[in-house]
This record gives sequence, C-alpha cells and structure tokens, in this order.
Amino acid sequence: MKLYSKKEILPIVLILITLAVGLYFYPQLPDRVPSHWDINGQINGYMSKTFAAFFFPGMFLFVYILMSVLPLMDPQKTNIELFKNSYFWFKVVLLAFLIELYFLTIYAALGNEVNIGCFVSWGIGILFLFMGWMMPKIKKNYTIGIRFPWTLHSEVVWDKTHKFGGQLFMALGLLLLIASFLPDVFTFWILMIGIFSVLIVLMGYSYFEYRKLAK
Repeated sequence: MKLYSKKEILPIVLILITLAVGLYFYPQLPDRVPSHWDINGQINGYMSKTFAAFFFPGMFLFVYILMSVLPLMDPQKTNIELFKNSYFWFKVVLLAFLIELYFLTIYAALGNEVNIGCFVSWGIGILFLFMGWMMPKIKKNYTIGIRFPWTLHSEVVWDKTHKFGGQLFMALGLLLLIASFLPDVFTFWILMIGIFSVLIVLMGYSYFEYRKLAK
C-alpha cells in the first residue's frame, strides 16, 4: 500500500495553524462565542470560549486521522490506491471548509458582522464542485463514494452512478455559488432540497442501471 506520501504534512500544518489562531485570539474572546446561526443568518446559540478555541482544532485532527485510517481497513483498499491523489485533496478541501467555519466563528466572536450564509454557501459549493470532479475517479470501495447495495454489487453500476453523480454534484455546487447572493433563508432551502433531490435521483438511477444489467 502506498496511500500516503510526504504531502500529508499539508493538512497537519493547516490544523496546527488553526490551533495557533485559537491560542492567539483566546485572551480576546468573550466568555460566550457564537455556535449556531438560524436560517436567517442570526446567531441563536453560544458556547464557551475555551470549548470554541480548543475543541474544534482537536476535532479537525480526529476527522483527518479517521479519514486517513479508514482506507487501510477497507476490504478493497487497493482500489482506493488507484485514486489516492484525489482522495488526499478531498481531505484537504474538506479540512479547509471546516477551518473556514472555525475562522468565521472566531471572527464573529470578536464583534464583527459576518454574512454566514454567503460564506457557508460558497464553502459548500466549492466542496461539491470538487466532489463532482472527483466522483468519476472513485473506484468501488467501502470507505468513500455512493454506496448503495446495487452500486457495491456491480463495478459497472458503480462507475455509471459516480459518473452521473459527479455531474449532479457539480451542478449543485454551481447552484450554491449563485445562491450565495440570495438571502440566507433561500440558500438554506436550496441546499436542503438540492441534497435530498440529488440523493433520490442517484438512488433511482443506480437501481435502474442495476436492474437493467440484471436483465
């Protein structure tokens, strides 16, 4: 297995920078830090500054380690090696999105106005665009991908579903980038309906391809 390389230092550095930012701003943070925004972009939840500053860098490290270890336990880990470079950059892009949310939280806690809906929409839109680009490259495995029973049963169904799914995710990503200019409440519903619709369409499409292949 050669899933990993020296590039893995990049996400580690990003996590360390996140921790350094938390430590630097910790004395300036108020006792209560925003933890949640409603669909109108208004703060409606808070957490302690200690939790905000130190829990999230630790969580990011846990997510990174988990995503790095799971492929090693996959029965088809040799397939993951075939798209290891794309998988590495997926870890980086996902981590960058989480860190963006962390920095926005710190920025808002320091008393600054934040259009959270716009930034979240842009972050998720870029994440979906990357996932759409990556999907056709993903080979059948149990760690990452569209894992319905019928996609896991057939390489052909897996490949067709991920090729079509890539197009849908890229379309949804572009839609979210455009929706970022709309009021937050519209962006929220576009995201929710979009994700639900994509999952339903992919479920139906993959099952139809499976039944067609079975015949």
